[in-house]
Amino acid sequence: MNIAEPDVLRWLHILCMVYWLGGEWAIFQTSFNIVNRKLSMEERRRHMETAYRIDILARTGILMLLPLGLHMGHLYGLQPFGGWWLVLMWAVMFSWLALTWTAFFKRETEAGIRLTKIDEKLRYILIPAIVIVALSSILGNGPLTVGEGTYWYPTKMMLYAFTLVIGLGLRYIMRAWTIRFRRLAAGPNPKEEAALEREFGYGRMLAYTYWVTIASICFLGATKPF
Repeated sequence: MNIAEPDVLRWLHILCMVYWLGGEWAIFQTSFNIVNRKLSMEERRRHMETAYRIDILARTGILMLLPLGLHMGHLYGLQPFGGWWLVLMWAVMFSWLALTWTAFFKRETEAGIRLTKIDEKLRYILIPAIVIVALSSILGNGPLTVGEGTYWYPTKMMLYAFTLVIGLGLRYIMRAWTIRFRRLAAGPNPKEEAALEREFGYGRMLAYTYWVTIASICFLGATKPF
């Protein structure tokens, strides 16, 4: 049996995309029951718990896509950083995943909310870094190796950065819901209910944009059109 490294990475990349896109759709559907006032609080909290359990796999997929894409990019000659740089990249990413999963397990505690905020703040560093690298490479200034037939790679990175921005908005909504459900557990609260429904409306618009962008990323990776 001859299993090549690029093929394994591609397989993992596909799995992460599936969990990302499928997970976001499942969370979106579950959220209809989270904001449904006709359901009991116990049932709504159960749907909230389901959403979190689905979301952690989507979050894992999102984070894993970046190192997988950069690793494959090196193998295909699209980015020059290999060797120990790749080792460091994977070490940082697994540390980030550990933070994300710890925040998930502690999600109902103040510590979990603090860890989630740290997770979000790391994206404030990562997003502009990706955009700068991608734009600089498109303009011919590196560090990515870009030329005729490979512009899809930095463009895909730009779209990925955009999804991280959208994801921040969706994560903020879910974190806010955790706090709101604590208040609702104390008794009926029309103000909190209205806030939940308002945030659900914002999240729905973000989700539609999210799915279109993810589909575009998949298209660029599959067709490599320019």
